[in-house]
Amino acid sequence: MEKVLKGKVWKFPDDVDTDIIVPGRYLVLTGEKELASCVMEGYDPEFSQKVGKGDIIVAGKNFGCGSSREHAPIAIKGAGISAVVAESFARIFYRNSTNIGLLLIEAKGISRNIEEGDEIQIDIDKGVLKDLTNSKEFQITALPDFMMGIMNEGGLISYLRNHLAEIKD
Repeated sequence: MEKVLKGKVWKFPDDVDTDIIVPGRYLVLTGEKELASCVMEGYDPEFSQKVGKGDIIVAGKNFGCGSSREHAPIAIKGAGISAVVAESFARIFYRNSTNIGLLLIEAKGISRNIEEGDEIQIDIDKGVLKDLTNSKEFQITALPDFMMGIMNEGGLISYLRNHLAEIKD
């Protein structure tokens, strides 16, 4: 995983639930690319055609609330989103995202200070988010080393596959 991410911001409000991220009628889909084609359709039906590889979602509080379906983070990752920065995340969404390697970053007050279309840069090691459009800088919650290890290997599932022998010993 890259230690410095740079991308265009797509902004969402508080309480974006998993039905907004992937509407229920698409739950028969399982592939990353299939799910990416309907990502955020509950909020903007054309989002999947607008979003670009490396773009970043910025949201308010409680992002990913709702059901425990893994479809939501899979769709976001499949759409090429490099990270989701929010004031807080629903616990099950956070866990599902960790499992598949979708980077989530908490930053208090971020939704009041970043606008859609801004270009931002996130330096994970330094714990800094820079709004390159408006020359602003924000502290982000640092990820613990073990979490970075999981993200570097593409998520918890990949991490466990690669380290199962070490865990058994």
